[in-house]
Amino acid sequence: MGLLSRKATCNSHGQDSSYFLGWLEYEKNPYHHLHNPNGIIQMGLAENQLSFDLLERWLAKNPEAVGCKRDGQSIFRELALFQDYHGLPAFKKALVDFMAEIRGNKVSFEPNNIVLTAGATSANETLMFCLAEHGDAFLLPTPYYPGFDRDLKWRTGVQIVPIHCTSSNCFRITASAIEEAYQQAQKKNLTVKGILITNPSNPLGTTMTRPELNLLINFITDKQIHLISDEIYSGTVFNSPSFISIMEALKDMNMEKNNRVHIVYSLSKDLGLPGFRVGAIYSNDPTVVSAAVKMSSFGLVSSQTQYLLSVMLSDKKFRNHYIVKNQNRLLKRQRKLVSGLEKSGIRCLESNAGLFCWVDMRHLLSSDTFEAEMELWERIIYDVKLNISPGSSCHCNEPGWFRVCFANMSEDALELAMQRLKSFVGSIKKHNHQESEKLRKESHIGKWIFRLSFQSFNEKNQR
Repeated sequence: MGLLSRKATCNSHGQDSSYFLGWLEYEKNPYHHLHNPNGIIQMGLAENQLSFDLLERWLAKNPEAVGCKRDGQSIFRELALFQDYHGLPAFKKALVDFMAEIRGNKVSFEPNNIVLTAGATSANETLMFCLAEHGDAFLLPTPYYPGFDRDLKWRTGVQIVPIHCTSSNCFRITASAIEEAYQQAQKKNLTVKGILITNPSNPLGTTMTRPELNLLINFITDKQIHLISDEIYSGTVFNSPSFISIMEALKDMNMEKNNRVHIVYSLSKDLGLPGFRVGAIYSNDPTVVSAAVKMSSFGLVSSQTQYLLSVMLSDKKFRNHYIVKNQNRLLKRQRKLVSGLEKSGIRCLESNAGLFCWVDMRHLLSSDTFEAEMELWERIIYDVKLNISPGSSCHCNEPGWFRVCFANMSEDALELAMQRLKSFVGSIKKHNHQESEKLRKESHIGKWIFRLSFQSFNEKNQR
């Protein structure tokens, strides 16, 4: 072990989280409708598989983009030799136009302010390296994406201090919660370098309100710290209220050139292309952009991928059609999950975005503890054979909440999952009823014995 670094041998990656452990269990016994119908159904993976047919149809109509051709001529050599860290100008222009369209063209983005990265994971870590030193802290509202414990902390040494949000106000961010987190960091002698939010939220599936965004902007302005807005789910908003980007909030406050606010974006969720590893940082700070471009050499997006997507996203007709159609499909699928859960007596936080629901199973816990949450989670993954993510893995401070994904499976698989869950909840209710009846009978017998004893006592006294 002495031959290896502490980084290689330490346990700080976060892989022991129940979020990742659920994936491991799924991989041992994955559901397949033909080959393994009793396997575990993956509901812990936020993938968008609902609109692949739209992408495949476009690819079939545009073989030149796939075949590295332009106007009938091969550009294979040009793409194979392209190594500019700044990225293909045509792709960066198409990407910022796509980002603007998702935001209703209420804001625009400058291509020179965008840095391409190998997915949002790389983008978030790169920003940590740019904005913070080892041991500095970022504040994150809870519940938050479990992968942030890896993405933000593992290699950078940055600390996460939670901003605790509660179900009492639907997990909205409050001024008191932010201030309390900031004070907690100071008590630990941590230098707070910024706040990171996900908007729309992962795992809540909700968009932030304008008052929340204004609160955050005012706070970071007052404290002279950074704000990172992870907006990788911005194109998944399928219901009102509409999405408000941090850039729109800044514009309305006449602060659109603020160089302490940065956006993380990706095509993994909105376009359903996680395997293409396309992420981006958007910043008005030229020093951050310059440093991030240099760091991007450790995780570049391939030129072939950039070219293909530049052609696809430059097709305005396709772009608009995809956004609308995809959002309609997400709405329909989300409603199917919510309806299925309601049939089992399970409710969700009201949501309008994302690829998942924040599900309330507090009434199914044996006690109001995180130990009981883990017991329930283990029964769901091993007995019901559904992989869902417990709230504790998202650092929720209330036991009994779970993130359940709905867009990474077929409709038939979702229906089967709901049937399994309904049977499980039914068995719990039956067991609880039997226990209640048992206690009632025991109580009745106890009262009967007491009456007999009391009667016998009276008879002896009368004698």
